[in-house]
Amino acid sequence: MYYVDLILAIVMELIGTNLMKLSAGFSKLWYSVGTIIAYIFCFFFLSLSLKGIKLNIAYATWGGAGIVLAALVSFFIFHESISMMQILGIALIVVGVIIANLAGGH
Repeated sequence: MYYVDLILAIVMELIGTNLMKLSAGFSKLWYSVGTIIAYIFCFFFLSLSLKGIKLNIAYATWGGAGIVLAALVSFFIFHESISMMQILGIALIVVGVIIANLAGGH
């Protein structure tokens, strides 16, 4: 169940981040409100996941997944460019998260 909470935290973080972009610097009210609500739920679910997952593993997974998913959304939804160096950097983050999870000693 703790990993379900972590997945929910990742999803809410992704929603919050994308709403933040749409809020245009918190100048659009409803996107701004959505951002705040999404982050409240994000941190709530992240805190629940920490009851059963080590902090270093949960945070690395949450952060890494958020980076990868945000990059995908920015490319496919917002049509932002991404360079090969950025792809390499993101791939290294994924490898780091995998290593952290494998060495985490659940």
